[in-house]
Amino acid sequence: MIDVRRMQVLRAVVATGSVTAAAADLGYTPSAISQQVAALEKEAGIALLERVGRGVRPTAAGRLLTEHAAIIGKQLAEAETALADLRAGRTGRLAIGYFATSGATLMAPALARLRQAYPGVRVDLRMTDPEDPLPEVTQGRIDLAIVVRSPDRPPEGVHLVHLLDDPYRAVLPKGHRLASKRVIDLIDLADEPWVGSEWPGPCLDVILDGCAAAGFQPNVVARSEDYATAQGFVAAGLGVSLIPELGLTNRHPAVVTRKIRNPEPVRAIQAAVRQTSLGQPALNGLLAALRHAAAD
Repeated sequence: MIDVRRMQVLRAVVATGSVTAAAADLGYTPSAISQQVAALEKEAGIALLERVGRGVRPTAAGRLLTEHAAIIGKQLAEAETALADLRAGRTGRLAIGYFATSGATLMAPALARLRQAYPGVRVDLRMTDPEDPLPEVTQGRIDLAIVVRSPDRPPEGVHLVHLLDDPYRAVLPKGHRLASKRVIDLIDLADEPWVGSEWPGPCLDVILDGCAAAGFQPNVVARSEDYATAQGFVAAGLGVSLIPELGLTNRHPAVVTRKIRNPEPVRAIQAAVRQTSLGQPALNGLLAALRHAAAD
């Protein structure tokens, strides 16, 4: 196999026309240059240089290898530049997972901020499993996921960054007996029919844990696939519901929302990344942008 580094030595000899000049350019002794060329000739199985007066010139085989050395040298330089851009975050790709209600409030402004700071980074945005997107992070299918997590220890190798606490609000039809109150005790909803707004998973767990702490289990009479549908069911008088603030950006005109206490269910929204990825400039930039969006 032909040594690529020796090909570059040959290229320097051909470009300067002498072993001595090539040695001076490369910072080696003439003897070291001669040894490199001799080893390359042995690998190639053919003479690569011939003497002309005090200098040398390439044979046909020497010209062939010199031409390929130039191509390889250019490709190596391009690879080094591309690698430097990737290390600095000027290029690359980020695969990001998010759930619906985090999109407009958190992800959209964060991505706009990321694009300004890292315009060469490609973003692959996708909806993730609402129940548990962390396996996609741990298995490397996505670089960052917006998740709802309880404050327990994250899986090994995963770093969680807290973004915001998203409190649930009581959603009532207008004219409901509790609509006149500014704050509602959760126990006041114990005897009401409920409209389910969450799929099984951490978000629903927050609601069920809150109801259990208040001393009851909600009587769910209707279930919905999204917060807009849940509000529609409430507006039609099918029951009451709990919906997080991020899910109430588009408020149904026929419902009212009220704060809850004793207890107030709150879901913690966090960004999950692999610990081994934390040194990536673009990923760190996205985390900073998400924190900024959450603060706003």
